[in-house]
Amino acid sequence: MRMNEEDKKQDVVASGVVVSVAYTLALVDGTEVDVATHDEPFEFTVGDGALIAGLESVLIGLQAGDQQQFLIAATEAFGLPDPDQVHTMPRNAFQAETGGADLEPGTIFSFEAPSGDVVPATIVSLREEEVDVDFNHPLAGRDLQFSVEVISVGEECNEH
Repeated sequence: MRMNEEDKKQDVVASGVVVSVAYTLALVDGTEVDVATHDEPFEFTVGDGALIAGLESVLIGLQAGDQQQFLIAATEAFGLPDPDQVHTMPRNAFQAETGGADLEPGTIFSFEAPSGDVVPATIVSLREEEVDVDFNHPLAGRDLQFSVEVISVGEECNEH
């Protein structure tokens, strides 16, 4: 069945639907964190976990061509920092990663979790033999400004 232009306008962002968006994700001070453009849009299926729930939820009900700006609270984005996610590791554990270069607070490393997932972690502080590493997401505790344009809204994924 072919859809006419009027029917396409009725397609809205909903669970299970493929959506293509251009967006800018920034800190509230304007520092850009991530960008997807019209030339290289971000495409995902609503509910597949590719987009954090707080960002995804504000898209529900939008249609192709809609442009919106949202302030996403830290609790709806990457959550609040959990002090139990700061771990002390031996400094020599970083030798292979840095090639002997000096470690510095603020440096982000990727670690493989026992599940096989790769997780980012930030160097918090250094001592002669140990390093404090924060495994909270680097954006935990940060409110985010989300500017988005819905480029297209496709079919539900179970219809493919």
